[in-house]
Amino acid sequence: MKLKWHGAAVLAVFASTSHAQSSVTLYGAIDSGLFYQSTSASSFAPNARNNGHVFGVKDGSLYGSFWGIKGTEDIGNGYKVNFRLQGVFNSSNGKLGLADTTGATAVFNQQATVGVSGPFGTFDAGRQYTPMIYAMADTDVRAAEYFGSILGAWLGLNQAAGWPGTNTNVPIGALYDSNALVYQSPKFHGASAALEYAPGGVPGQIQGGTRESAVLKYSNYGLNLSAVYYNAHDTNLAAANPTGLDNNRFYYFGAKYTFRGISVSASYGIGKNPSNTKLSDYEMISGGLGYQFTPAFRITSGFYYLKDRNNSANHSSEYAVGADYSLSKRTIISAQVGYVANRGAMNQTIMYGQPVAPGVSTTAAMIGLRHSF
Repeated sequence: MKLKWHGAAVLAVFASTSHAQSSVTLYGAIDSGLFYQSTSASSFAPNARNNGHVFGVKDGSLYGSFWGIKGTEDIGNGYKVNFRLQGVFNSSNGKLGLADTTGATAVFNQQATVGVSGPFGTFDAGRQYTPMIYAMADTDVRAAEYFGSILGAWLGLNQAAGWPGTNTNVPIGALYDSNALVYQSPKFHGASAALEYAPGGVPGQIQGGTRESAVLKYSNYGLNLSAVYYNAHDTNLAAANPTGLDNNRFYYFGAKYTFRGISVSASYGIGKNPSNTKLSDYEMISGGLGYQFTPAFRITSGFYYLKDRNNSANHSSEYAVGADYSLSKRTIISAQVGYVANRGAMNQTIMYGQPVAPGVSTTAAMIGLRHSF
């Protein structure tokens, strides 16, 4: 009997130790607010008409609402096995986020990965954020927020290049990539690198649907630097009939410096179709200025300029300013206002997912509340 009792005790100890080395977390955020825009359009189509002003409740005052499950298991010697499932949803109507295919949605449209981390860095496989979007956010004073930021400017390049806004498979760069293999190096004196390769899995086409990217970053002494190279085959409309066409290339260089609460940023990017630059060849320039008044309160501003390098009549300039205050570690209130002057065929938006008609100048404002859990 004593032997049985001791055996049970040993098993209980090992079971508790194993449990302590693993964890699973449910997390997310709900972000919503009141939104006003002086013009609107039904789509990002080049012939979309101005439907007039719009006012209502909208998801994503700072970033989109999302939920996810993540877990990690310590397998010893500094190595861990990790997984993450994450997807966006619209807090104003409960709909799920977009997938790569037009007309489809996905529960975990942002991340569905499994990977390993350790002294060598991290390696993840599955659908995930591309390394380029982190590099852009790190070098933008407005941190790639949903309202008036480098995120909206980059999406403006995609809209001008023919992205319909009904899927996540864009013609310039990428926010998410499916079937992706991403390696993230550890930091070395502030410097790090990220490499991505996503096999297309297209029968008979080695390059069909593939994506590859490389990112170099530096973060130290208040200075953030980023350099991005992204290249892909069969993106956006060409994805329906994959042939291996190299039609998506994006370069980005950005910098942000923070000193005593003052932040300044600047960036330059080029997005084009390398197989047909006469079809898509765009330039993006940004600048930002912000100040952290207290640990809880800050004001940020940004300027985002887009130009069609094939036709100088197509260009746009956007200005945005916002203030946010942390009521607690999990809750933020914000107020933002922006203006965009679109010329020619450009239709850069102020708010993510809120189209404006090409060539139309627009003003927008939003008051929002974001709660993380």
